[in-house]
Amino acid sequence: MAKLGSRSGSQILRTFLPAQTVDLRGDIYRVDEWSAPNPIEIDSDVVRWSLLAEIGAWTANDTDGGMAEELLRKVPVEVVELDERRGVTVERYPRIWLCRVCKRIGTSEEAHCKCGKRAWGQLHFVGVHECGAITEPWIRRCPQHDDVRVVVPRSAKAADIRFVCPVCDTPTMQGLGFHKKCVCGAGAVRWNVHKARMVYVPRGMVLISPSRSKHRENLTHAGDPRKALIWVVEGLQVITSAEQAGQLAKAGDHPVDRLPPTRRTVAEREAVDIAMALAESRTPTTALRLPDRDDPLERRYREKYPPALRRAGIDGLDLVDKFPILNAMYGYTRGEDDPSKCRLVPFRGKRGGYRLYGNLAETEAFLIRLDPIRVAAWLAGRSHRLPGWTPDCTDPAVARVAILESASVPDKRDDPRVASIGADVLKLIHTYAHRLIRQTAVFSGIERDVLSEYLVPHHLGFFLYTAARGDFVLGGMQAVFESNLDDLLTAFVAAEHRCPLDPGCGIGSGACAACMHLGEPSCRVFNRFLDRGVLFGRNGYLRIST
Repeated sequence: MAKLGSRSGSQILRTFLPAQTVDLRGDIYRVDEWSAPNPIEIDSDVVRWSLLAEIGAWTANDTDGGMAEELLRKVPVEVVELDERRGVTVERYPRIWLCRVCKRIGTSEEAHCKCGKRAWGQLHFVGVHECGAITEPWIRRCPQHDDVRVVVPRSAKAADIRFVCPVCDTPTMQGLGFHKKCVCGAGAVRWNVHKARMVYVPRGMVLISPSRSKHRENLTHAGDPRKALIWVVEGLQVITSAEQAGQLAKAGDHPVDRLPPTRRTVAEREAVDIAMALAESRTPTTALRLPDRDDPLERRYREKYPPALRRAGIDGLDLVDKFPILNAMYGYTRGEDDPSKCRLVPFRGKRGGYRLYGNLAETEAFLIRLDPIRVAAWLAGRSHRLPGWTPDCTDPAVARVAILESASVPDKRDDPRVASIGADVLKLIHTYAHRLIRQTAVFSGIERDVLSEYLVPHHLGFFLYTAARGDFVLGGMQAVFESNLDDLLTAFVAAEHRCPLDPGCGIGSGACAACMHLGEPSCRVFNRFLDRGVLFGRNGYLRIST
């Protein structure tokens, strides 16, 4: 089998997926399969729950291809990663041969063109339908001379393409076939350049998954969702000793037990995420100590880090140098980027069930948790009521539970203009994450596009991590954490927060590409639920005195 080129694993994960068309060495190919991929050991229940949450918009519109129903029936789900020695199997597609010299359309790539050359390329248009189908154009030839050539327009519109006979110059057809019915019978095929976004949109998710067997024995918190939730609500305090002494609240005795079932389930899932992420490694800022108290760095830890954290409204910041993150692609769509108008096509396993194509990596990350008392005060300043919490309450756990009980965090596809406590919480956490990513890129020497977010909004926090793609400075985040974290946080609070496009940006959403947006896949919420006003506006989170 010929080797057509090489790509990094991260490139292949998003651009060489089954049924996707790709450019290789000047030709167009369609991916058949990953050749003998390696299985990734996973917690299938975690993957199922994450998939159900991720495909919720398609499920609600009955366009998920029955995936949710099968996941609830516990059909097998496997996650595989690329075997770099075997690579990916591809085939030429579309098989519409275009002479690179005279622009004739040939009938076989093996024969010579009538111009005498054998330099076949391909017509780079394909037809797709929202059901997931893809088709090749049919080109009408001159009935008298059995010949045809393409007249390429200056535009990229398929409707502007003309075909004429190169012998008699008689037009044979305009466009690639108007109103051609899809094989599914539910509408017409739409023609476009094979690399257009509407032709193939990979659908993926990111989840924390320390799935290697060597990690599992350390997941003491993740094994009990209630234990993980209490641990997070209590501020990540060690609870194993309390449990051994019989001091851990029994079922029904802790405030989290009174959360509504739906809210509690989501809160437990996020708490388990945090527990899994910290299972292998965790260094809080409070653990930064040097034996010599007169060492300048030790004094910095003692005298500058705590006030910098307080000014930034942070309750805790941890370095995770073994952050286990799984990127997994579960399917694709064609057509419009709207779950009500396009069908999700999930990837299937060879023996039934579903297959996810993934990349599991351990990288470095920060876990940032905002001050729950300050968040509660900020929400109260926005006229939200938090039952169970009052402004004179100084117990962080009470504030956390009150926010969990009151905030229903919206889905990333929901309308950000709909006001609610949950929408405000998501805007605060998401905007905070984007601004911190931009500042961290400057201080760490890591390219901004290599930094990504993983939000845990119900617990007023997020992970900021280096994605396993591209070139990045390994240890860059650790260096900032151990040497000048206070400088980073000071810049985060005090650096310019206005947008170059103000007042337009401020009048609009309060966030745009010039001030807050990040590239895909650094942002998993489509750059929505962002607003600089939640940080710096009147009564903004960073304006609240501490």
